[in-house]
Amino acid sequence: MKKDIDFSPVTGVKLAIAKEETPAGAEWAVYIINFNLVELNTVMITSKGYGEIEGEMRKTSTLRHMIQELGPQCVAKIEPIDPAVFALTNEFWVSYYIVDQIFDKKFIFTPGSFDASFRQMIPELGLEGVLHS
Repeated sequence: MKKDIDFSPVTGVKLAIAKEETPAGAEWAVYIINFNLVELNTVMITSKGYGEIEGEMRKTSTLRHMIQELGPQCVAKIEPIDPAVFALTNEFWVSYYIVDQIFDKKFIFTPGSFDASFRQMIPELGLEGVLHS
């Protein structure tokens, strides 16, 4: 059972939502950044959005992703994200193994997270966006 699993605290793993300028225009995407000096294995990520837009409750589909290995101090693109869902709370549940220990953390980006005042240059990506630890 889940209550019997020892979940150690997550350190050295962050999520970023960043904007890349392309010839087709601005494209936003979600990235996972491993700041650790060890590899992450069997990285599982679920994402969903929920909240209220114009007085109506909205919910996105739940998406699931798997990255077999994420090397030390490496970055991986998880999924593209449509700026229309920035008005929702965007939740990402990340689980991974380091050796045989499982780690698990929920990252939540609230609608206000995407305001220009919270955006910063993310050196690991070379892009501007929002970083969550």
